Amino acid sequence: MEAIILAGGLGTRLRAVVPDLPKPMAPVHGRPFLEHQMDYWIAQGVTRFILSVGYKRELIEAHFGDHYRYCPVTYAREEEALGTGGGLLLGLARARDDTVLVVNGDTFFEAELVTMRERHAAVQAHVTVALRRVPHNDRYGEVALDAHGAITGFHTKPSGGEGIINGGVYVMQREALLGLGWKPGDKVALEQEIFPALLKRKMKMLGVTFAGAFVDIGVPEDYRRAAAMLPKPV
Repeated sequence: MEAIILAGGLGTRLRAVVPDLPKPMAPVHGRPFLEHQMDYWIAQGVTRFILSVGYKRELIEAHFGDHYRYCPVTYAREEEALGTGGGLLLGLARARDDTVLVVNGDTFFEAELVTMRERHAAVQAHVTVALRRVPHNDRYGEVALDAHGAITGFHTKPSGGEGIINGGVYVMQREALLGLGWKPGDKVALEQEIFPALLKRKMKMLGVTFAGAFVDIGVPEDYRRAAAMLPKPV
């Protein structure tokens, strides 16, 4: 399976501790965070990566080149900041398969790819989202589900209490996303524009909840927490 990693963000909140690198290249145990992500997804069955890059993309491209381990790596390049949805559309334009894994470049989440693919195929979903239940949500928007696990909405504000959040890992149908009216090169937000457009058109969005390790390095305190979660070099 091929994976698109959304690695083009500006990472402004993290610059206090990582001032000279794009966020996915922030070091954890002496290795870029992006390497930890890619190692995990290779172990889950990914065989090709598309890195959707923008801010300081030359550092990412110089580090990875055209292969990481035995997996080919290609790049979808933003000439200007296009948002998460814009970066996704560029990546989808480079994808070869209709079903692709999509991962936020600042998130490590132990979601099980085999489970996601099986559930996705069973209901013929257009998008399947890996979800995480958190006990104290003071940072993320939350996801609403019906009794069958179908996503019915995305709430932009955290509840402050226990909630179900978007874990930043998706299985998506390429043609469904490219058929919404936006084209590669457009500036668009994933959760605020693309996902609501899918729901408005009654397209199938499935949520699958996992309890695995989760960290989003977008802010300094969580970036520091990543060192306790991700494996140290042997």
